[in-house]
Amino acid sequence: MSSLSLAVRDSSTMLRRNLLHARRYPSLTLNLLLTPVVLLLLFVYVFGDVMSAGIGGAGADRSAYVAYLVPGILLMTIGGTTVGTAVSVSNDMTEGIVARFRTMAIHRGSVLTGHVVGSVLQAVLSVVLVGAVGVAIGFRSTDATVLEWFAAFGLLTLFALALTWIAVGMGMVSPSAEAASNNALPLIFLPLVSSAFVPLDAMPGWFRPIAEYQPFTPAIETLRGLLLGTGIGHNGWLAVAWCLGLTALGHRWSKRLFDRDPR
Repeated sequence: MSSLSLAVRDSSTMLRRNLLHARRYPSLTLNLLLTPVVLLLLFVYVFGDVMSAGIGGAGADRSAYVAYLVPGILLMTIGGTTVGTAVSVSNDMTEGIVARFRTMAIHRGSVLTGHVVGSVLQAVLSVVLVGAVGVAIGFRSTDATVLEWFAAFGLLTLFALALTWIAVGMGMVSPSAEAASNNALPLIFLPLVSSAFVPLDAMPGWFRPIAEYQPFTPAIETLRGLLLGTGIGHNGWLAVAWCLGLTALGHRWSKRLFDRDPR
C-alpha cells in the first residue's frame, strides 16, 4: 500500500473514531452549542429593540438587528465548538491512547487529521443548526447570490479549519481536560469583543483597536457582506489571510508537539 493510501485509510479510521466519540458523549457539544443560541435569543428578544435603535439612530427595528447579529453568532459558534476539540485532544494525550497509537503500524499524522476533520464537520453542522435558529426568528438573506452563498460557506469552513488547528495545539499543551477548556476560552471570548454585536464605529476610541485587530472582526464583516449584499472592502482578504496564517501556525505548532516524546 502506498504512503498516500495508508494515510487516507488511517485518517478515515481516526475520523470515524472521533465522530463515534462525539455521538456517544454529546453533552460537551450540546453545551457549547447552547451558548450561541442563548446569546442569539437574548440579544434579539431582550436587547434587540434597544440595540437596533442605538445602531440605526432611528426607531427600533428588530429585524434589522437580527440580520446584523446572525453572521457574528455563526462565527462565534465555530469558536465555541473548537473548545470541544481542545478537550478531546487533551484527553487523548493524557489518557495514554496516543502512546499506544505510536506503537502501531498506522500513519503518524492520521491521529491529528482525524481530530481536525471531525471537528470541522461538527463545527459546520453546529453552524447549520444555529443558522436554522436564526432563520426561525427572522433572519433572511434576500440579496445574496448563489456564488456569495458558496463563498460564505467556504469562509465558514476555512475559519473552522483555522481555529481547529489552534485548538488542537491548545489541547496538546494542556495537562488535563479542564486546562484545555480554560486555554481555549479566548476562542469564545474574542467574538464578544469584535463587531459581532455592535459596529466598530459605535465603540469608544480606546476599545476599537481591540475589536478591529483580531481574526473575528474581518471574518464577521466579510460573512455579513456576503449574506446581506453589503460592501466587504478590505475585510475579505484580511479574513482569508487570518485563516491561512492561523491554519499554518496551528498545524506547525500541533505537529511539533505531537512529534516530541509523549508525556
